[in-house]
Amino acid sequence: MASILIVDDDDSIRTLLRHILEEDGHQIREATNGHAGLTLYREQPADLVITDILMPERDGMEVTLALTREFLDARVIAMTGATGDQNFLNVAKLFGARRVIQKPFSPADLLRAVRFTLSH
Repeated sequence: MASILIVDDDDSIRTLLRHILEEDGHQIREATNGHAGLTLYREQPADLVITDILMPERDGMEVTLALTREFLDARVIAMTGATGDQNFLNVAKLFGARRVIQKPFSPADLLRAVRFTLSH
């Protein structure tokens, strides 16, 4: 069982992630924005952070960069539903995300990314 911090401003996405991950045996904490997520992680680091990229009050790019600079062993999965010319997921990888997920995703895709990230 791993401790996982979910950072997303969308209540329904946080609820979905919590449900999938708790069923897989993980301990979940949640934050509604990047600022709150960083505060929670600094108070008690998690084994994994799953963050949305587009959010108010410090977006997922800022969260990813701050975590990977401040905590060298931080494991981050970045996700987004944004599409178009801006390739947010590639930038998130450059900022230190170990895995990226495009929304919408299946529970199997999420669990595969979580298990890989926790084991590497």
